[in-house]
Amino acid sequence: MKTIHGKLLFDSQKDVEILKDLTRRWSSAYRYAYQRLLEKMNLNTLRKTLQTTFNLNARYSHAAIVKAQSLMKSLKELNKNTKKVIFGGSGLFEKLRKRHINGKKYEELKTQWYEKRTGNLYSIGQKHSKGNQNLRIEIREDGLYLRINIGERQYIYARISAGDRENQIKALAFSCEAYTVEIRLRNGNFYAYFTVEEEYPAIEITEAYGVIGIDLNAYPSHIAFTETEQFGNLLSYGEIPMPELYSGNSNKREYYSWIYAHKITDIAKEKGKAIVIEKLRIENKGRRGDYSGRKSRRIRHNFAYRDLLEKIKTLARRKGIKVIQVNPAYTSVIGMLKYAPLYMISKD
Repeated sequence: MKTIHGKLLFDSQKDVEILKDLTRRWSSAYRYAYQRLLEKMNLNTLRKTLQTTFNLNARYSHAAIVKAQSLMKSLKELNKNTKKVIFGGSGLFEKLRKRHINGKKYEELKTQWYEKRTGNLYSIGQKHSKGNQNLRIEIREDGLYLRINIGERQYIYARISAGDRENQIKALAFSCEAYTVEIRLRNGNFYAYFTVEEEYPAIEITEAYGVIGIDLNAYPSHIAFTETEQFGNLLSYGEIPMPELYSGNSNKREYYSWIYAHKITDIAKEKGKAIVIEKLRIENKGRRGDYSGRKSRRIRHNFAYRDLLEKIKTLARRKGIKVIQVNPAYTSVIGMLKYAPLYMISKD
């Protein structure tokens, strides 16, 4: 899936309030749908109930159910309790509940949690509707607009401000392909996220001539990589420092994650070899074995280990490069005993 986002600008405050009411009703329907799915309510009955109870059309109601099903599926895959869900974010909720913060900062957290809980709207695109019926991109002489269905064939319009990404959004509108739109309220502003299924090229670069194996390391933050020939023998090796992924804000880490993902996939493409990564699993449990401890939390949070591997996988698919996932067990031991003393290199 490919997602493009932009900020929504409105001509009148009245339209903003109308959209806030719609997002509040849809968010309530989403939470209600999740609870009814836990009770295994019939989907057709649930869809009709959402329409009448929250005054939503059939497409918005269907989207609320799909979103709730997706959340439930994700929690099950992560082996988390599906009955203990805090909409709006458990982290923010715990901060608000403990009241460790008072005054203006507390009110800001409260507003942030409320926006994440109630400021959402989701509509699924369909091919036969040439894009999206509820949230449709429209191109005018003065720019891009999002037409928002507020019920009974009534609409409000918002200007889409997306900078360099506006051409990509225009391409979505001209393609008439189905695109899903999600609107989120954050810090008093509405943002739209346009998602479309991405068609990847056929895999042309495989392990036939060897691979590029990579190992991500949190401290010090770097990528260690090796090049092998088709029989697995070492040809070359290197290291890419990643200091930006260990510090800085989330936007900075996001930007540099893409930069380093491009570097790895460019090496693989230049060499004409597949990429080997380890299966996504973090075993750093901290000093007490329960994922506690300041250093353990900081490494897992700031390094964005899983996110960087996902970016490498995405770019590799876009460039037609095969990605192979392997079990990382004992690879450090093998590196330390077999290769490090022979080639005078690190075990990574």
